[in-house]
Amino acid sequence: MSVSYRAVQWNAAKKAYDRRLIVVIALYFAVFFLAASVAFETSPLILAMRACGTAAIALLIFILSIGPLARFSPRFSPLLYNRRHLGVTMFLLAFAHAALATLWYHGFGVIDPLTSILESGAAFEGAAQFPFQPLGLAALVILFAMAATSHDFWLRNLSPRVWKLLHLGVYVAFALLVAHVAFGVLQGAIWPGFAWMLAAAAAWIVALHIAAGVKEWRADRVRRALAADGWVRVGEVERIVEETTEGRAKAVVIDDCRKIALYRENGAFSAISGVCAHQGGPLGEGKIIDGCVTCPWHGYQYIASKGQSPPPFFEKIPTYELRIEGRTLYVHPQAKPPGTPVPPCKIAGLEGSPS
Repeated sequence: MSVSYRAVQWNAAKKAYDRRLIVVIALYFAVFFLAASVAFETSPLILAMRACGTAAIALLIFILSIGPLARFSPRFSPLLYNRRHLGVTMFLLAFAHAALATLWYHGFGVIDPLTSILESGAAFEGAAQFPFQPLGLAALVILFAMAATSHDFWLRNLSPRVWKLLHLGVYVAFALLVAHVAFGVLQGAIWPGFAWMLAAAAAWIVALHIAAGVKEWRADRVRRALAADGWVRVGEVERIVEETTEGRAKAVVIDDCRKIALYRENGAFSAISGVCAHQGGPLGEGKIIDGCVTCPWHGYQYIASKGQSPPPFFEKIPTYELRIEGRTLYVHPQAKPPGTPVPPCKIAGLEGSPS
């Protein structure tokens, strides 16, 4: 990459998360093959194709449920932080399903496989002949675009707005997959029971998103009340956690010019003045060493929750109140007098957060 980007690094928590994901998928495949081999007399390749397809759709339903569920309970936040891992895994399963289906149904004809897929059902005369395979192909293309741009390199270079718009395509992909299964059932290519389960899952997704939307609307009224009381929005907790490293600062600017240093330590946020009392050093670029915020210029230190240097030193800086409403972090712009203790703002549901 470049000096600004590096290959994806997996920390111990993410490695453990991925191991659990692999184990769950392996168990699903084992149960699926055991049950399907008893219920249906078919080839191992067909079983593998169906196992990959059903696993991909089940994982997609789970992925689409994480965001709304996280709005109801912070217990789902760890899943939200690792959602990209789930998305890439889901695409790989979908790709395996598509590859096996292409090999089985289109791999040995006189027409090349892609043309064969696109022309399948071209002469349909009703819903029972609707070409369901191109719908699955279209969904796979969208899922590929999302998986290929899951790295932060694309988030920063496409811009958050464009990147978010691209990844909202997951809902289009889900709708295409629902249609893919529905029309496949009409042609006898897919087990009817799976279509009913997918219809129930689609209803679940719609209801869950509506419920989360209503909850967010109510939270918006609280946010407007906070703004009327002078509180300033810093950002969404999940995004701030992604952008910060435990024990390192994040510089926040309020009133267009005043700098605040935001620190995350032991699962809680603290906010102090972004200007060191010694020679005006940028505390927003510092880090916590031995439990104290350390200025990057000359090493002056402050206890983040107290805004004062540890004994026997006596330097003091202003502190700020923080609060979390819903999953949004706010700061009150009225600074506390230098050296005023302010309790850290706990991040509920974050691993390592104090109880």
